[in-house]
Amino acid sequence: MKALILDGKVVDLKETEFDVHSSMYWVDCNDTVEVGNNYDGSTFTTHIIPLTAEQKLERLRVERNKLLKATDWVVIKEREEGGSVSNFADWKTYRQALRDITNSATSLDDVTWPEKPE
Repeated sequence: MKALILDGKVVDLKETEFDVHSSMYWVDCNDTVEVGNNYDGSTFTTHIIPLTAEQKLERLRVERNKLLKATDWVVIKEREEGGSVSNFADWKTYRQALRDITNSATSLDDVTWPEKPE
């Protein structure tokens, strides 16, 4: 694999090189190199900046909130129709487990999502 380098950044990856402008050059690389990686003349490094613990937790909360929002209809239907959702207790348990997810998980990498009721 070949990496096309411009100003110390990988801008393209190809199996074979082709002629490019003199401001760019090709370097042999392995399949772990990605577009956007940095190249210092001898070593490729990732362009991804690690997230802080706070940022990881915020991403977890965003995903959790999406799942909660997707089940709001159950609560609305239960309240508007006065008990018409036969498995409402299961939905309440599921929604509470979603709200409590940050008690056991700190990021999307270590979360175990609860099972959604049918």
